[in-house]
Amino acid sequence: MTAPPLLRLDGVSKRFKGARRGAPPVQALDGVSLTLAPGRLLGLVGPDAGGKTTLMRIMAGLIEPDAGVVEVLGAPVAALDRGRVGYMPQGGALYAELSVQQNLELYARLRGVEPQENPERMEQLYALTGLAAFRDRPSGKLSGGMRQKLALACAVVAAPPLMLLDEPSVGVDPVSRREIWQLAQELAGPGSSIVWTTSILEDAERCDDVLLLHDGQVRYAGPPAGLAERAAGKVWFTPLPDAGRRQSLQSALERPDVVTASITGAGLRVVSRTGAAPAGAGWEPVAASAEEGFAATLDDGLPLAPSALAAGFPLRGTGANKAAIAAVGLTRRYGSFTAAQDISFTVAPGEIFGLLGPNGAGKSTTFRMLCGLLAPSSGRGTVAGRDLLTARAAAREAMGYMPQKFSLYGDLTVAANLKFIAGAYGLNGSAASEAIERVVGALGLEEYWASGAGLLPLGIKQRLALGAAVLHTPPVLFLDEPTSGVDPLVRREFWHHINAIAARGTAVLVTTHFMDEAENCDRLLLVNQSEAIAQGTPADLKRHASQRGGAAMLEEAFIALIMAQRAEAADAA
Repeated sequence: MTAPPLLRLDGVSKRFKGARRGAPPVQALDGVSLTLAPGRLLGLVGPDAGGKTTLMRIMAGLIEPDAGVVEVLGAPVAALDRGRVGYMPQGGALYAELSVQQNLELYARLRGVEPQENPERMEQLYALTGLAAFRDRPSGKLSGGMRQKLALACAVVAAPPLMLLDEPSVGVDPVSRREIWQLAQELAGPGSSIVWTTSILEDAERCDDVLLLHDGQVRYAGPPAGLAERAAGKVWFTPLPDAGRRQSLQSALERPDVVTASITGAGLRVVSRTGAAPAGAGWEPVAASAEEGFAATLDDGLPLAPSALAAGFPLRGTGANKAAIAAVGLTRRYGSFTAAQDISFTVAPGEIFGLLGPNGAGKSTTFRMLCGLLAPSSGRGTVAGRDLLTARAAAREAMGYMPQKFSLYGDLTVAANLKFIAGAYGLNGSAASEAIERVVGALGLEEYWASGAGLLPLGIKQRLALGAAVLHTPPVLFLDEPTSGVDPLVRREFWHHINAIAARGTAVLVTTHFMDEAENCDRLLLVNQSEAIAQGTPADLKRHASQRGGAAMLEEAFIALIMAQRAEAADAA
């Protein structure tokens, strides 16, 4: 006898009021149906503002649909015992000022689990998450990966039969992403089912089934391989030399017959709109991925236009004669703890330099020191020739900064935020209006003009933050995980802009947890356990990893180098 589904939705629809008075309502969901059997893992994917989070909140019983049937654990969602559903919202909903232990015990009690009466479960959670040694640390001072693990433990502390996880692996490195994936499966009880919302299609490929939402409608439902089939026969690969890789990518993205393109391994992959190979020799057909099937399914038939965001930047000289960014022995200590140790590198005008590393490795500390937000314990840094210790104000005027955490004013509208930032950069009158108009048009922010920034979907917040960082067309641009939480098509657009901005002579320092994005960088620095462990081009890091048992793909090289350094540190200890 087939077990009844843990989750059943039939014809679910939901509308919200328009962003401003007189605006039409927003159809967040339109006739969504699905079933989830016990023991199954469903990946929920789709572009930003496609309806994923609204659907998750309906399944969790937090908002009511306007139409349709929602049954959870065999009963109407209105009668849901929320202690039997583990819901992890975007961001985790942790209390930053409370310790790891206080957060975990608070959520245990909210879900009907008394910590003192269930010591085995609590110890299991500490052991599986690796947080036992951090019980007394405030959650706000944990690394991104640790916060996600704690939030996951808080959501499933009662071992619920249904787990609703909204972007559990957002903002974490490839090593932590694998650990969180394994952790979710280990924390799930026998026969438990998981709905895993993600903007990372590699995560979705690990699920039993995938549901693709766009404009509130189901555009695909089935196994991950079926989504990849949407691009079957349309994916082509050609080798690329180390020089000129970004230029080749830009040219491919602007072709009318190309849906999307990416630098992968030693060459360029493209999804062809027509199915035929792009013009030129050396193209070979290759198997499609779920991410390429995602792009083919949502293709609007339009090529990417040349970046209007970059067009506003002046042409600046490029080359390595003068460093636009320089780090010389940067070190930061907190008492006996060293967060960053003797970090040195330079970034030339027009160069994209990637700062990589697992969560908690020290890259964000290094990044903040170079932005002038954190004073080094020793060493020095310069931005556009200005010393960050003796000319901090002048250095900040020369940089654009997009922080990892959204830091614009949530209570202000998109319009008010951009006008305020323009004024802070010294842009007034027609100069401010032209800069704001360019940013809004290039990043598709028109429909959100009157929306409160704090209520925007995560991907739209990222667009707004990028726009704010480049309003004044700075010679140096700092981007701290600029595409964290956005879908693959928006990531493609972001990097189209970033590459074009660098091509006009702006130096870019970027952190990212996506190794396919790191392939866009001219050079990379890999940081782990507060120290720089490898530096060079993406090809250099792959060669370094291959000498130590690594592989040809950058993500595999990243993992191999990190694990090798951890093993060496453990042996030394």
